[in-house]
Amino acid sequence: MSTQSRLGRRLIQLYTGLALYGASSALLVEAGLGLEPWNVLHQGLAELTGLTIGVVSIIVGSAVLLLWIPLRQRPGLGTVSNVFVVGLAMDGTLALVPNVHSLAVRIPLLVAGILLNGVATGLYISARFGPGPRDGLMTGLHRHTGRSIRLMRTAIEVAVVATGFALGGTVGIGTVLYAVSIGPLAQFFLRMFDVPPASDSSTVVAEGQPQDAILRP
Repeated sequence: MSTQSRLGRRLIQLYTGLALYGASSALLVEAGLGLEPWNVLHQGLAELTGLTIGVVSIIVGSAVLLLWIPLRQRPGLGTVSNVFVVGLAMDGTLALVPNVHSLAVRIPLLVAGILLNGVATGLYISARFGPGPRDGLMTGLHRHTGRSIRLMRTAIEVAVVATGFALGGTVGIGTVLYAVSIGPLAQFFLRMFDVPPASDSSTVVAEGQPQDAILRP
């Protein structure tokens, strides 16, 4: 595969993955059975401020990205794109998908959202354009404190879920199902969509081994 075609494939994977991630998060919102950790916080803040959950996601992502400065983390194209594309895709999908009330519809919507999130995570991370702002915070804290990534991730996500729940975010069976299934799903799709690294480097590329950790936008 030529360098140009490889870069084109990676860009398509990046933006397709980010858009699908936003869409999958919107499906979880519509299902109303529990959100992934950061969106519990986003939903709680949306309830508090009256902003849409997508706009809140963009604001929170931008704020988290500012925390990269003291942690000396380097953002990639995917990092900056993540802040905006996911939130816009989430609001766009919520505007298109009708409200559902029947449990017979909400359960399949939950399952579809989690599966699509796994696909999106595999596409986005395997494009190798840098981690999302929230995952960069996790890895930065790991590097500066010497604590394990698992501990940093758990501490951050427990904090955002607790805060989001206190503000009115939705925590439920979907939150638990997401937590136990997203790792295996993302790992499977990472292997499916992985683009082998090139021998050269690019200024917009943040290369790495996506199999080393399951990161989420």
